[in-house]
Amino acid sequence: MDLVRLQPAPITCFGQMPGTTPTIPGMFPNMFPLPGQFGVPVMPVQAMTQQATRHARRVYVGGLPPTANEQSVATFFSQVMAAIGGNTAGPGDAVVNVYINHEKKFAFVEMRSVEEASNAMALDGIIFEGAPVKVRRPSDYNPSLAAALGPSQPNPNLNLAAVGLTPGSAGGLEGPDRIFVGGLPYYFTEAQIRELLESFGPLRGFDLVKDRETGNSKGYAFCVYQDVSVTDIACAALNGIKMGDKTLTVRRANQGASQPKPEQENVLLQAQQQVALQKLVFQAATLPTKVVCLTQVVSADELKDDEEYEDIMEDMRGEGGKYGALVNVVIPRPNPNGEPSLGVGKVFLEYADTEGSSKARQGLNGRKFGGNQVVAVFYPENKYHQGDYDG
Repeated sequence: MDLVRLQPAPITCFGQMPGTTPTIPGMFPNMFPLPGQFGVPVMPVQAMTQQATRHARRVYVGGLPPTANEQSVATFFSQVMAAIGGNTAGPGDAVVNVYINHEKKFAFVEMRSVEEASNAMALDGIIFEGAPVKVRRPSDYNPSLAAALGPSQPNPNLNLAAVGLTPGSAGGLEGPDRIFVGGLPYYFTEAQIRELLESFGPLRGFDLVKDRETGNSKGYAFCVYQDVSVTDIACAALNGIKMGDKTLTVRRANQGASQPKPEQENVLLQAQQQVALQKLVFQAATLPTKVVCLTQVVSADELKDDEEYEDIMEDMRGEGGKYGALVNVVIPRPNPNGEPSLGVGKVFLEYADTEGSSKARQGLNGRKFGGNQVVAVFYPENKYHQGDYDG
């Protein structure tokens, strides 16, 4: 007997002989179909790549005017990207998709590439249909994953001047060293907050978040230091301290709180002492006095004409008198010879008691006067009585 002939023939799946089809009733020709057969969806490699990079290719655009639509946003950002030299993925439009939430006036703008999305971050503050818009990373942006996909900062050689922007402001507020500063008293000015933060060194970027309708502070801000090694020091020193009637929350924006390294402890101690002194200065500025100082109320030009000056003085007496017994109103005027005059642009309201001044500061801060938004703070009485209006 030929042993070779007795060996079973090679079989394939379910007894299928090579080159034959199965004969078992009800069995499909291929039990394990090839990709794409019988309606089984298969995502092409390119689509998989797009999905993986999508979080890093989208930008959030906030503060859109009511007239904005998907087409106008896509056209605008494609044109602006081309104008600044931000297109790096070849010819054609940088924007591939736009989703708009009309109720909340924001959009997600999807770019062709990660690098183009990073370049778009430099467009923060650009004027779109007459309104400045905010350009930010979306909430699902993952800095650590994005770092492996392409540049996470805008190209420093972008021609931002072509669209009326200055470089450095937007890009400085991205990345893992961005700090969230919450719990800020609403009456703190940008200058006051920056002064506090710069106790640890110069800032590369700073953004006090404001209500788009009123322009008033929302009580929180973001910043990034030029020297990122002080990031954790600043967070540790500022977090939890009392400012007026609020408690600050200061941490890395993309992470939980981090502790400073042992070698940073001496720097931290010095910084905490500096913040304590700064805190006393701020608290002194928020303690009620009988004098309220209003800024961003009048311009030097408005004060040159005698009649206009008297009209402004009368308006301020009437407005200030609504809150309590008004003793005096002082509005410094420009010197007729053109020499600098201290306090020009400020209005000082002196009340008989701190009850009246407190009501005035609360009532006038954030109000509009002649199209300007008023900032109202208490002013040291000793400086006021000495005629020192430059504080």
